[in-house]
Amino acid sequence: MVNEVVWACTFTALCWWLGTGVILWLDRLNPRSFRFSLAGWTVLLALSFWGVTHSMREVSVVNAYLAFGSVIVMWGWHELAFLTGWITGPRKTPLDAGAQGWSRFVQSVQVMLYHELALLANFALLCWMQEGQRNHVAICTFALLWFMRLSAKLNLFFGVPQNGAQYLPAHLKYLASYFRTRDITLWFVLSMGLAMGTWFWLVWLAQQGAVAITTGWVMLATLLGLAIVEHVIMVFPWPLERLWGWAMGHSPKPALTLPP
Repeated sequence: MVNEVVWACTFTALCWWLGTGVILWLDRLNPRSFRFSLAGWTVLLALSFWGVTHSMREVSVVNAYLAFGSVIVMWGWHELAFLTGWITGPRKTPLDAGAQGWSRFVQSVQVMLYHELALLANFALLCWMQEGQRNHVAICTFALLWFMRLSAKLNLFFGVPQNGAQYLPAHLKYLASYFRTRDITLWFVLSMGLAMGTWFWLVWLAQQGAVAITTGWVMLATLLGLAIVEHVIMVFPWPLERLWGWAMGHSPKPALTLPP
């Protein structure tokens, strides 16, 4: 049982680290290569839907790995489509000078509206595919990724000490104007509290024997832990080169924080 947990944790961390690194690497290539990157990942996207369909039919260790890996590929397609500028939103210009409150929120939604709608459409399709199926690892993985990414986007909107704007590719530099650099906000405290509370609750349930420690459960708990780490990076000046230097080596090394 211990070996199964270790392998599941390792696989989850590897998918997170390698998937993020590959997208960072592709996004920093010449923009003329984007069409080929997206075309190749679209083939992987089709295969990921096949993998999810197959994994949903039966609860097993193999299907847990297949479901999780397929959703990571699926999610990676959306991330690559956004970061290459292919699916973003109707607005592709910096935030209007002096925009505050509702106006700033509306403009912030406009820069990523199509991306968010694509994610919702993908989730709706997974819900339809899940109908009557036994294995829920795939849909739970996608839902967890969506909720934690939404939390991260809201934190960038309200403001965090380290918003990572310096890592944006050249064709998306206008997005930096929508980020806010400030001390920890109430939303950050609430979102982190909810995420960490959920993680500790899951671990407590497992210790009490209230839930079965399956491969899928371990992967979801590990993924939630990694998402919490991503939120922590918004507070402390941890350079991404320490995790993904191999993917960012051909880009100029940015400063740890934005200049005032």
